[in-house]
Amino acid sequence: MGILRGKLLPPALAILFSALLCGIALVVSGANPARAFGAMVSQVGQGTTLVDIINSTGTYYIAALAVAIGFQMNLFNIGVEGQYRVAAVVAAVFGGSVVLPPGLHALAIIVVAALVGAAWAAIPAILKVTRGVNEVISTIMMNGLALGLAAYLIGDDVFGELRGNNIRTPEIAESGWVPGISLGSSGTIFGLVFLAALLGIGYWVMMNRTRFGFELRASGESATAAAAGGVNAKKMVLIAMLLSGAIAGLVSMPEILGRDHTYNLNFPAGIGFSGIAIALLGRNHPGGIAFGALLWAFLDKSGLALDNVGVPREIVTIMQGSIVLSVVVAYEVVRRVELTAQQRRVGRELEAAS
Repeated sequence: MGILRGKLLPPALAILFSALLCGIALVVSGANPARAFGAMVSQVGQGTTLVDIINSTGTYYIAALAVAIGFQMNLFNIGVEGQYRVAAVVAAVFGGSVVLPPGLHALAIIVVAALVGAAWAAIPAILKVTRGVNEVISTIMMNGLALGLAAYLIGDDVFGELRGNNIRTPEIAESGWVPGISLGSSGTIFGLVFLAALLGIGYWVMMNRTRFGFELRASGESATAAAAGGVNAKKMVLIAMLLSGAIAGLVSMPEILGRDHTYNLNFPAGIGFSGIAIALLGRNHPGGIAFGALLWAFLDKSGLALDNVGVPREIVTIMQGSIVLSVVVAYEVVRRVELTAQQRRVGRELEAAS
């Protein structure tokens, strides 16, 4: 019963509460909540929506894992947005500039993306361990630099090329593509969606079955206690940020190697910030993050149907925000209820003993 209340009840309450908030918002705006939610559910079976949800789930999952590694160390890596953008453009430039054997080409691009993401995260990590600079401030600043650097690198006088009205990096040769699973008219599932699943398994093994994972969690719980046990807290901060950046660098790989084969001005934005919300929703657990990523992708893609029933798509943003807020509140409420129940139980035991 305690496991049910502590693990399953908070997210369930959060989702129900956020649905209630969105229902109220819909009623206030003059829309029918049942019709709006029904349109979103029915949209899943239309066209390529289901495949788009699966593909987006993989992308969101990778971003959330990158954030979760930082959270395990009590590090707030807001820089995932910038880390994956810089990694995307550099990896795309590299992939479009070389031709390697099939398989090896794609692997090299993935490795380059991870290394660039880690290198970009290394800057705020070094600032934190050497100068005590708060990672929230430094990673926010790095996001701004990343946007400017990405825009510069794809300029037609640098590494980019003008195609129609769009600027993009040179297209990656077919030897660097990662084939997906074609479902005909329903779309194609990116092959690197399975990379997201492997990263989730690796994350769970690292955190629960390795000494490094134990030291990471111990440092996050109490740096002082971890140091007393022989753990170098600064070293753990540096490694955690580098791992977080490396995984963040992989966020763009499913789309670049599975569909676009280039980086252009229309590349999706905001994935890193969504990863923060999804990591919070999933409480840094790989299973919870998977559920959060799936829910986030569903809201994103099924929200397209709201225009058909006269409902503004902004209701999706309201729902996503209220879910995250509700999760934080729900876990705190459940924590306090459990603490009160534990105190009463200890009180009864002491009374009985006396």
